[in-house]
Amino acid sequence: MKAQRRSILKRLFASVAGMTGLGSSTRSLAASTAEKEATSIVSQDDIPLYSGSTKLGNLVFVSGAGAHFEGDIRSHTDHVLKEIEKELIKAGSSMDKVLKVNVLLHDLKDYKAMNEVYKGRFGKNPPVRTTVAVHAGVPGNSWVEIDCVAYV
Repeated sequence: MKAQRRSILKRLFASVAGMTGLGSSTRSLAASTAEKEATSIVSQDDIPLYSGSTKLGNLVFVSGAGAHFEGDIRSHTDHVLKEIEKELIKAGSSMDKVLKVNVLLHDLKDYKAMNEVYKGRFGKNPPVRTTVAVHAGVPGNSWVEIDCVAYV
């Protein structure tokens, strides 16, 4: 599984390098953009705000999900991870295929409790992760927001 993730990351970096002119690939940004497939659109008042997930080649980018209800960090983390999993499945991927996760915490004091819920949710070989506490708080009064990149 680790070797497969490394291989995918190498291809991703080579693709990005090719799009920016840093590599030997001649693949154009226009061709890459043509592959983009939004799998769900989140809107407010019929104006699209963002896609729930987007595919580019064999990669799936899942937007940040928050929990917008009364609760604590544990209930919010559980809810957010379930929403991420639903979006991944809808895009043809899974929690086991996640390569990178970003976690935004409302308060760094919640780090340990968030980890207790997070642990084991991405299979035996968890993805790389960045976790930060957001000075102004997570939007929508959620205790946590999580986004990720996976492969199909």
